[in-house]
Amino acid sequence: MVHKKEEQKADCYGDEVREHILEFAENGGYEAIPEDERETWFTRFKFWGLFHQRSGQESYFMMRLTNASGILEPGQLRVIGEVARDYANGPVANPEFGNGWIDLTTRQSVQLHWLKLEDVPEIWDKLESKGVHSRSSGGDTMRNISGSALHGKVEEYVESGPLLERFEEELRGDDALANMPRKFNISVTGSKSGCAQDSLNDIGFEPARKEIDGEEVRGFNVRIGGGLGGRQPRAATPLDVFVRPENAYEVGRAFVELYHDEGGRTNRSKNRGRFFAEDWGMEKIRETMQAEYVDFEMHRAGEDFRDEYTYNAGRPTREGKHDHVGVYDQKQDGLNYVGLSVPVGRLPAEDAIGLADLADEYGSGELRLTRRQNPVIVDVHDDDLEDLLAEPLLEEYPPEPSAFERGAMACTGTEFCSIALTETKGRMARMLRWFNTNVELPDDVGKIKMHYSGCTADCGQAMTADIGLQGMRARKDGEMVEAFDIGVGGGVGENPSFVEWIQQRVPADEAPGAIRNLLEAFAAHREDGQTFRQWVEAVGTEQLVEFCEPEETDFEAPYMNDAKQSWYPFAESESAAAAMGEGSAAPSDD
Repeated sequence: MVHKKEEQKADCYGDEVREHILEFAENGGYEAIPEDERETWFTRFKFWGLFHQRSGQESYFMMRLTNASGILEPGQLRVIGEVARDYANGPVANPEFGNGWIDLTTRQSVQLHWLKLEDVPEIWDKLESKGVHSRSSGGDTMRNISGSALHGKVEEYVESGPLLERFEEELRGDDALANMPRKFNISVTGSKSGCAQDSLNDIGFEPARKEIDGEEVRGFNVRIGGGLGGRQPRAATPLDVFVRPENAYEVGRAFVELYHDEGGRTNRSKNRGRFFAEDWGMEKIRETMQAEYVDFEMHRAGEDFRDEYTYNAGRPTREGKHDHVGVYDQKQDGLNYVGLSVPVGRLPAEDAIGLADLADEYGSGELRLTRRQNPVIVDVHDDDLEDLLAEPLLEEYPPEPSAFERGAMACTGTEFCSIALTETKGRMARMLRWFNTNVELPDDVGKIKMHYSGCTADCGQAMTADIGLQGMRARKDGEMVEAFDIGVGGGVGENPSFVEWIQQRVPADEAPGAIRNLLEAFAAHREDGQTFRQWVEAVGTEQLVEFCEPEETDFEAPYMNDAKQSWYPFAESESAAAAMGEGSAAPSDD
């Protein structure tokens, strides 16, 4: 028997859902949806990036946008910021971030919260007039395609832009493939830094070379079955296939069609692409693709460059870039890109508009979004660089942040997500300030990658962090409080590794002390030049547990007892009790 969500999608999904959204919007919005049909329609709405927020926030929606590989063309960030300013306002201001803001995601896109369904037609009109859309950004479909954030601006071993564009326009644009068994992630890495994180995707293309008929050919190796979540992470496995750039689209489409046709549609906890790949095995998948889906001979894998990957790879900074924050030369003479740090990925609307202004004034107007929730201004001329760096907005979002701010990421948490167990964005922002003041790192440690997920779905990618935090609940002084599991030693790169959990259910007010104790031990006992990940690999588990001793400090941890309620809108809402129930999740970066 298929899962009930498959039944909900069977009669209506994909492009046709848009007309129903418009009809509901024109007839009163949320109230126009029959109460007994809301769960079904909310499942369908997700294909168009529209997520009903959690219980207790009835009638409000989140909208996830889509822009393959993080490109925001001139004018696009401005219109997103204007929509956030004019429409994304909640009933009570967030105590940390105020009202009217955007969230940058780990798949190089943007989310807007607190939208009313009746405003969606006008929001779409404004966004789409600048080429921004929300199609296929949520639900059981191909999600935003991640890629080398600076492709076209930096040297790539193999050009990735044409393949990314074709995946976006032809594959994600094919409504016949809209209804997948589960969400499906695609990435394309053209550079040797590994910044598209191919190992975390259902299918990833990595730069490679192979000798064919006596000629060295540049192309891609293919990996499949990567993903996080549910404490069952998988690094993508080599499919043992090398493709020329001109054949890569067909191979990507072949695996999408195979998973669409054969992927399970019953047990939603076991039907992600990573479990499909594991169940079928690489040989069967490769042989089936060759026999039924691809009309040319696929070559066996070539030589990859994973030993050169530096992006979140736990390697010393001197060996290469580990993110896109900072000032760097572009491949075009006299031009630079400037990557800014936006801790936890949240930008007030006015700052987003201000950032668009800076991109227009000092660059080409185009911006890029990275997989670490940060924006990049591109095409800045040498002559304009000093003036850009002196702009007041760059004091707030600097290209040279602290080691903690540079490495921080966080998912949505209980603020909007019905499956989260803890508040995340505001708490992480407060922890970063506390760490900046209370933890001293060695001078050569330029980053500590700390990722915070509100639950085991791991939208904040805690499994791939130097220090990963996952939201839990624990008892303290006889009361149930918000808590963390603390893991260490995660990262991607040549050999992806996932965190080892060294403390569990640490109350939220004791977790910063535990992390400080761990980092002080790192500073005291590391070898010269050793990164945190290298140090963790060299230290035994028993010693790490001892170093990471929970401790109460002067860190203030509000919302300790709020569970599903957070700070709004429940204070005056009759729906407060409903927040304790389970509803449909609106995770931040899944």
